[in-house]
Amino acid sequence: MVDILHRVGIKSSTAEVYTALTTVEGLAGWWTTDTQGEGDNVDGVLKFRFEAGGFDMKIRELVPGKRVLWEVLDGPGEWIGTQVSWDLDQADEHAIVLFKHEGWKEPVESMHHCSTKWAIFLMSLKSLVETGKGAPAPHDVKIDNWD
Repeated sequence: MVDILHRVGIKSSTAEVYTALTTVEGLAGWWTTDTQGEGDNVDGVLKFRFEAGGFDMKIRELVPGKRVLWEVLDGPGEWIGTQVSWDLDQADEHAIVLFKHEGWKEPVESMHHCSTKWAIFLMSLKSLVETGKGAPAPHDVKIDNWD
């Protein structure tokens, strides 16, 4: 198994970042404008749609201000069964986000694309929390023909 790992510091509180990760408005503000579901309900399902397809995520764990964990229920085959997590910690005036997309069976080509896109969307999350304006899909940085 292989994982995608990223770390980003956001000048804010972990509570503000947690809200951006657990509300439809927050998620639509940094990942994709086409977001549906309830982000603050363990066992709830979030639906994210993009021009090239979509993902359904089951919320597995929520620890306010500390952790968010999803399991991929539907989407590209290599994503199904993987888990996406955000672990949050406060370091002075920065919320530190440790992001993990884990459980990939092998490092297929699409994993390289996804790693770059996760980094782009984490910077969108940072921008949303720090400035009030993110760059969610379809307004995100495009990197290749898969976007």
